[in-house]
Formats: sequence, structure tokens, C-alpha cells
Amino acid sequence: MKIAVIGCTHAGTAAILNAAELYPEAEITVYERNDNISFLSCGIALYVGGVVKDPEGLFYCSPEKLAELGVKTKMKHDVLDVNIDQKELTVKDLETEKEFKDNFDKLIITTGSWPIEPNIEGKDLNNILLSKNFYHSNTIIERAKDAKNVVVVGAGYIGVELVEAFEQNGKNVTLIDAQDRILSKYLDKEYTDKAEEAFKKHNVKLALGETVNKFEGKDGNVSKVITTGGEYDADLVIMCIGFMPNTHLFKGQLDMLDNGAIIIDDYMRTSREDVFAAGDACAVIYNPTDERRYIPLATNAVRMGTLVARNLVKPTTKYMGTQGTSGIKIYEHNIASTGLTEESAKDMGLDIETVTITDNYRPEFMPTYDEATLKVVYKKDSRVILGAQIISNADLTQSINTMSVVIQNKMTIDQLGFIDFFFQPHFNKPWNILNQAGLNAK
Repeated sequence: MKIAVIGCTHAGTAAILNAAELYPEAEITVYERNDNISFLSCGIALYVGGVVKDPEGLFYCSPEKLAELGVKTKMKHDVLDVNIDQKELTVKDLETEKEFKDNFDKLIITTGSWPIEPNIEGKDLNNILLSKNFYHSNTIIERAKDAKNVVVVGAGYIGVELVEAFEQNGKNVTLIDAQDRILSKYLDKEYTDKAEEAFKKHNVKLALGETVNKFEGKDGNVSKVITTGGEYDADLVIMCIGFMPNTHLFKGQLDMLDNGAIIIDDYMRTSREDVFAAGDACAVIYNPTDERRYIPLATNAVRMGTLVARNLVKPTTKYMGTQGTSGIKIYEHNIASTGLTEESAKDMGLDIETVTITDNYRPEFMPTYDEATLKVVYKKDSRVILGAQIISNADLTQSINTMSVVIQNKMTIDQLGFIDFFFQPHFNKPWNILNQAGLNAK
């Protein structure tokens, strides 16, 4: 069996490592246009902020390790064309500039995603950067050394984390987003209000509800960002307004969503036989609404890549779907969410109820105790739980992993009230905050 893999970050690495173990007789070839693999892009802000000193720790695999497993590891090789009918690839060696053909019995597509790059006047000025891979992170660190005024465009997880990293490095930071609040996809307003207040306390300028119209420059370098609401000085601009699936090679050959995300079944199979896909190149099953969505997350990618290997020869292990579970630390606030927010559920026209619990996470007789706020979203008629969010200074984010399982299993808010959780005064109260949400629901 000849297996070809295109792309080797999270999903690709997981697929290759597992396929090499499961099919020792297979001939596996991976094509990767970069000279590194398995970079944890979620660590870019930690690297930029100096929390992570050695970037080697942000790689969990290497071309050398793959070669030891017998994988033909073709780094700095760009796949130019894929003919699925003929099961043939056209590849370019980026070092020698030579092109050649290869064929496959099984194709694994793990081409990932790429940052959205809007066509804004002045976008080609120096020091307007993207934030996705290892090269981006090194460039950001180098350019930030001499930058005084940093503008981050996009208030999703990556943008928000970079803002904190730059502020803690002594930069004057402005965060711009077209939405009227940060992290609006993941959290309701009462949560984002607290996060925004933390940024304001640290003198971060929030330019929310504004769209970038133009970049102005001086001597070829960016010097100012012009938005619908104002003008902001900038020596360095980081663009992180979202991602698009990197699937142009397969358009017209595979079924996709409108944005190019490849549609896969429960076993990671695409619409064509012997062609599998995983990670940010794909749409995923979103359990709260039972629909396919584009949710690019490293956690999804690793799971999906592992499943590709298991299902490569015959359907063996089904994909369980995702709740889009995620977490973030903003200064002293530990925040996590899963599933639908109240706002997103209402935007979809769902008839929902919510319950919010604010309580000290452990007994008041303990020497210290911090307040936590948990919100749960559930259907009004069936009372099935659709989403949850938590914020606290103590790290209670693992409780949202529990809520992810609750949503995946389609449990009700009433059942949540009586789930068996342990009690120990160091950690919680006799009625866990999750139980409290269930007990206090209407």
C-alpha cells in the first residue's frame, strides 16, 4: 500500500505516526513545503511574550523522527497538482526547482489552513505580518524589537493572546476588530466585558466595531492604520482576522463547503474513494447543532489525523464530532467555553434558556477562595444542554471539558444537577458549581 500525505502539521503528523505503526509494510511519503513539522501555533503568543524561551519545545515531532519510522520525508516539497482520477501528484522540490510525478493508493489531505489576507490599500508595506507558523513567530519577534506602537487586527484567540504578550513587553498596543467586542464567537458579553476591562487596566487601546480601510506608510514601512472609526500609529501590524482552508488543489474534485472546507464522513473519508482528509482543511460535525461547520482547532486536527490512520484500510473508529471547546488566559482571568453561546443560539433562532451561577468555588472556611461565574445554555423544550462558559481567577477551566462531554452525550440541564462529582474542600463545595447550574435552572 502506497500512502501519500500532503501537509504535516497537527493532523498530518498524527496521521503519519499512527499509519506507520498500524501498517508497517506500507510505503508512506509525506510532502511538506516547509522545513519543519508539528509546530504548535497556539504557542506563538507565549514565544513572542518570552514565556517560552526555547522554541524547540513547541515542536512535538521532527522530520528525523519520521525518517526513523521509515517514512519518506520530503521537506521543502510543494505539491503543485493532484489528479485524483489518476491517483497522481505533481510535486516541486523547492531547493532544486525540479518537478516530478508521484502516485498513491491512499491519499491523506492535511493541508491545513492559511490566514485570511484582506485586500486593503497599503497591505504590502513592510511590518504588516501574519501569525500562523514558526517563520511568522520568528519574524514577529525580530520586528517587534524596534517597534513602539503595535496594532493587532482581529480579536479572536490568537489576536487577544498576542495583545497581552506585546503589552507585557512594554509596547503601546491597539486591538482592532469589526465586531463590537472581543472573542465574540466564543463568549457572551458578560464574559468579554471582564476581559476587555482587564485590557483597559493595562492601557491596551480597544478599537472595536471598526474596520480597517487603509494602511499608510513612511519609507516603505507601515506607520498608521486607518479604520472606519479612527487613525492609529503603528510600527508593526499583526493580521489575525481568521483562517481559510488551504484546499485549492482539490476544488472541483472533492465535495466542499462554500468556503472550501472539505466535507468528510464519520470515518474521515472524502467524496472520493481512497482519499481521506483531516484537520483545518476540513469541515467537522458540530454536535450542538448536528451540522457541518468550519472550526479550525489543533485539538480537532490531532484527533482527526489519528482517525484517518485507523480508518485507512476499513472503517473502524467513528469521529465523535466536536463542541468547539477552547480556553484562554487573559491576565488573571481563566476562561473557557464549549458549544453555543446565548448570543449564537439566538442568532440561529433557537428557543433557549440560560442559567448563570456566581459563587466561590470552594468553602468560605478555607484560607482563600475565588469567585467563579458559570453560564449554561440549554434548549427550552427538551432542556438538552447546548453550551457553557466559565471565568474565574482560580483555574476551573477543566470543568468546561466536563461540559463538553455533557453536550456530546446530549444530557439535560436537569441531569446536570445530580451528576456524581466529588467534594473536597481544597477544590470545591459539596454542590459542585456544575451541579448548582442544574439545580438552579428554571
